[in-house]
Amino acid sequence: MKQPDAPAMLRVLLVTDTEKPIGELRDALAGLGYEMLPAAATPSALLKAVEDQRPDVVVIDTDSPSRDTLEHLAVMNETAPRPVLMFSNDADLQRIREAMRAGVSAYLVEGLAAHRLAPILEVALARFSHEAQLRRRLAEAEAELENRKVIDQAKRFLMTRRRLSEHDAYATLRKQAMDHGMKIADVARRLLSAADQ
Repeated sequence: MKQPDAPAMLRVLLVTDTEKPIGELRDALAGLGYEMLPAAATPSALLKAVEDQRPDVVVIDTDSPSRDTLEHLAVMNETAPRPVLMFSNDADLQRIREAMRAGVSAYLVEGLAAHRLAPILEVALARFSHEAQLRRRLAEAEAELENRKVIDQAKRFLMTRRRLSEHDAYATLRKQAMDHGMKIADVARRLLSAADQ
């Protein structure tokens, strides 16, 4: 059976918290055309390894993800998020949910077959990309909501202080933004900051 082509030199960091040898997994990934980064990191060294080696994807081989492993994954997911594929012998649903919450993109129970690696990695990459897009949209929506709150506060301030209508208060903010090449929300923040002093 022909193997699917791996993405151009996808950099893979292999992590293990088991005593079993991982040479077979390393060889299988390398055989599919992935660039294997130098050493298998341990979960406690995960964040440093990700920061130093900048992998495109992290593959974790574990008998069962420990609390320590999941905590290190969660920190990595907050500070240097990457797609994570986890191979485990633990089929406990609660443990799988915990792993997914910690940032695992794909969780595979048993059955490490070389011909399955590339499609599974692609699923992990696609899921990670989709979630990153959702996180970006959420952050943009939250920022937009925060900007609207600040603009509304600044309008209320101008309406009270200068006895302007809501329309005129907004027009004042908009004119200052245009005059200074700034966003209206930034003008509003500056106005409220000056008013607090």
